[in-house]
Amino acid sequence: MGEVIGSQNDTWVRAEDASAIGSLRRTAVVLAESRGFDEEDTGRVAVAVSEAASNLVKHATEGSMLIRPHPELASAIEVIAVDRGPGMRDVSRALRDGYSTAGTLGIGLGGIARMASGYEVHSMPGRGTVLGMYFTARDAPRPRCRVSGVTRPIGEERVCGDAFAAVDAGTTVTFVLCDGLGHGSAAAHASQEAVRLFLEHADLPPVRLLERIHTGLGQTRGGAVAVTRVDRTAGTVSFAGLGNVSAWITDQTGRQGMISVPGIAGHQARTLRQYEYAVPPHSVIVLHSDGLSERWDVNAYPGLLTRTPSVIATTLLREAGTRRDDACVLVVRPDA
Repeated sequence: MGEVIGSQNDTWVRAEDASAIGSLRRTAVVLAESRGFDEEDTGRVAVAVSEAASNLVKHATEGSMLIRPHPELASAIEVIAVDRGPGMRDVSRALRDGYSTAGTLGIGLGGIARMASGYEVHSMPGRGTVLGMYFTARDAPRPRCRVSGVTRPIGEERVCGDAFAAVDAGTTVTFVLCDGLGHGSAAAHASQEAVRLFLEHADLPPVRLLERIHTGLGQTRGGAVAVTRVDRTAGTVSFAGLGNVSAWITDQTGRQGMISVPGIAGHQARTLRQYEYAVPPHSVIVLHSDGLSERWDVNAYPGLLTRTPSVIATTLLREAGTRRDDACVLVVRPDA
């Protein structure tokens, strides 16, 4: 089938006081130990997470952290720290040895970068910073970092009604995003059922896949669903959508929307259609639920499209997400 990438029940932890630092460190250590990291590798994770969390607590505005198995490689750990300010004018300076933010553990961003197996930063003065990093055990495989997404439930809900999944077969990558109708456990059940059906029939063309999902969601609340396949060799994308999922081919010149037909998967649908699009070099595919406004513009974030999919998705969630609905962003780099 290929490499399977899937959404999880992402738990974002607000880092607003010192107690959050220890809690986040413990979460990271438990996850590292469960992945078979030895004492030295677990220590790297603990120190890097503590430093990043300390920076959020002391200097950030609305700082949050996500610690989870890496979506592309369950044996790896992904950590994402995001805030709304104050941002950095010169990220390269922050990465230099000897430069650290006063009052933290003192290793600075450069130390975090050396401890991580891989990292990416996007920051703008007055807008905030997104730091994405992953950790693997020594000599273990590393994730490709070409498909990722993030979810966030509405308000204080514990589960998100949106979900995504992808199958990366090398020359092609096929992916789905489902926005379960409403929110809470019933919406989550619908979106997870859509993911299950997608993985069961992932070799079908997108419109046939969407038909299977539409039929299979009849006993659930239903939702909006989009199925997409990128052919990396041909430089094309095939898209079939039902309902209000936003889908974009995005590059530095702007973005092109992909067309969904109105309806609710599992309940109401016109004739389903599949559309074909060209994918320009160095572009990314962005799918998101209506938990994000469509009023984002990548040109407002210089350099963002060169970052990893996790950092792109988290930045868009921060900038365009609304707390009035579940939110999900999926980013795919076709030419990676």
